[in-house]
Amino acid sequence: MTNAGAPPIPITKPHYQAIFIPKMVAAMHRAILMRSLRLAIPRATPTRSLSTITRSRPTTHPQYTRSASHASPNYVRWLSSKSVADEKIEEITELYATAQDEFEIAMEETEKQTVYAEEDRTAAREELTKVQEAYKAVVEGPDSELAGEVKRRIGQRIRELEQGVAAMEEVAQNQD
Repeated sequence: MTNAGAPPIPITKPHYQAIFIPKMVAAMHRAILMRSLRLAIPRATPTRSLSTITRSRPTTHPQYTRSASHASPNYVRWLSSKSVADEKIEEITELYATAQDEFEIAMEETEKQTVYAEEDRTAAREELTKVQEAYKAVVEGPDSELAGEVKRRIGQRIRELEQGVAAMEEVAQNQD
């Protein structure tokens, strides 16, 4: 079905875009896919020869390595290490996170008045006791500076958790 007497249809820019641009995009997609497949598939032949891999390297180790700082590596390591307060706070914070999770679960079960509410409240109290013991051991310890730092940084959160557990137990008693 050709138009022998009709003039030929000129190829304008919209026709060009409709024909060639999707083909170019598809070709680019194929190229990207093939490249990613080549990178994902392990090569059958190694990229380096065995002699290059097994060649020994010089074992000269400089006494001091260059760094941007003029401080010795030992001094830099000493400065970057955690303080005792940070370690104790991290330990108490981990216990606190567990106690907080138990408290949230127990509070939810208590509000819903489920069968598991009493067990969850007991678990929350036990976790709170662990946090309180760890906190008390640090606060009542011999290092007053450490005690002050720990009180300042996490004391408020522990008091809030204690109040939350007490309020939860009061809600449970009022439900009975």
